[in-house]
Amino acid sequence: MSALRFFIASVGHRTFRYPWLTPPIGIMSLAAVVRERFGAEVRLINQRLHNISNDALVKEVLAFAPDIIALSAFTPNKFDLIDVCAKLKMVLPEVPILVGGPHAAAVGSEILRETAADIAVPSEGESALEQIINQFLSDRSWDKIPGIFWRDDSGDIIENPGQIELIHDLDSLPYPAYDLADLPAYWRLQFLPPGTYSSYMTLMSSRGCPYGCKWCHSIFGRRYRAHSAERVIEEILYYNNKYGVSDFEFQDDIFNMDHSRVIEFCELVHKHNLKLKISFPNGLRTDILEEAEIDALISAGTHFSAFALETGSPRLQREMGKRLDIGRFLHNVEYAANRGIFSVGFIMLGFPTETASEMRQTIDVTCSSALHFASFFNVTPFPNTDIYDMAMKTHREKILSYDYSSYDFTSSRFNISAEPDEVVWKLQREANRRFYSPKRIYRIVRDVPTPYQLLLYAPQFFTRMVKRSFRRNQAK
Repeated sequence: MSALRFFIASVGHRTFRYPWLTPPIGIMSLAAVVRERFGAEVRLINQRLHNISNDALVKEVLAFAPDIIALSAFTPNKFDLIDVCAKLKMVLPEVPILVGGPHAAAVGSEILRETAADIAVPSEGESALEQIINQFLSDRSWDKIPGIFWRDDSGDIIENPGQIELIHDLDSLPYPAYDLADLPAYWRLQFLPPGTYSSYMTLMSSRGCPYGCKWCHSIFGRRYRAHSAERVIEEILYYNNKYGVSDFEFQDDIFNMDHSRVIEFCELVHKHNLKLKISFPNGLRTDILEEAEIDALISAGTHFSAFALETGSPRLQREMGKRLDIGRFLHNVEYAANRGIFSVGFIMLGFPTETASEMRQTIDVTCSSALHFASFFNVTPFPNTDIYDMAMKTHREKILSYDYSSYDFTSSRFNISAEPDEVVWKLQREANRRFYSPKRIYRIVRDVPTPYQLLLYAPQFFTRMVKRSFRRNQAK
């Protein structure tokens, strides 16, 4: 019997305003599991890498002649996903098409109404995918798999009861299938830490987050699960030996949830005499950091981290579920920045019920911080989040008419606050102009590793500075 042929792709395109890209760690993990558990021949494509057309992606699938197709997409790329699924179903009608990733998690079974896909996995994928393939190899009884959505022979969409099983022992997973990725192509693209073109690898050492931020996704659930420190070091050593890489970025939602694991990881870096450059572009939970923890991370090679304030309003910290200690945030950012960590802040303006006074409070807190960069994003509610449900009660027509395919988080124009649109856009422009003072710009140029690469940020920076300045005001 010939080996199972499994095709997996991340669907979507890079944009001019957001050209950066990292290896698709999610689908690489799924590819590794399928290959290890089933001895499958696997073809993996990230459509964004070379920005190939949808037709070109379909041709790649046809050339591979798969037994199963799996596609992942973000919500802004849903129309690409719709198009690709329709074209694949026309030319390969008997091949099951699975869809997953952030868009499937956001819209649930609706994704099967949007697309010609056969099965949707709205959560963490490894366990569900293994069960789906087992059923594919037997009698295709999709109804036996908890938590998935599927289309029966009559076209009806079935929502299976139960929940998709999460992987509790992450160390049981194989390393992501980096050998299926065109690593030099990624290395030629700018990745998230500014000013650091180099060979690098992306790691995800934990999943899940116990905090209840109302804007956040639910792909990995609220239960925190992590690779052991030993496993993380083993993976780093493997990549260091195989690819000669010493630059690693962690994409965890909350790398520092377990303080003892952080310290143990840093100690193992020294034990193995590793000379690393470490970055945390998704951020660290700033208010739970301890000074000894920051020192340990710096000694292990940390040079860049994002720090997510979100809002400087204590009321909104409580209302929106993050409950960040703002004083601790400011202290730890200053401590980290003063010790050499290039520090980037994530800020959001326009929460439900947020007033202009609270937005100014957020701007004041951010401007008083030791951050090098700050991104002032608009709050954009995505389906299947608490903040989406809140916005549907107050801005239903705006939500229902919003075209997520045009969403670009670097320049999103969305307002569900208590203020008119123009007030929000004006405050956002003010935030950027106040934050990027001459003193701040001097610190950026002084501390960024390669200042000339700051030009890459110019398009989105200009967009934020002049946001809506040249457009007619949109009525609230």
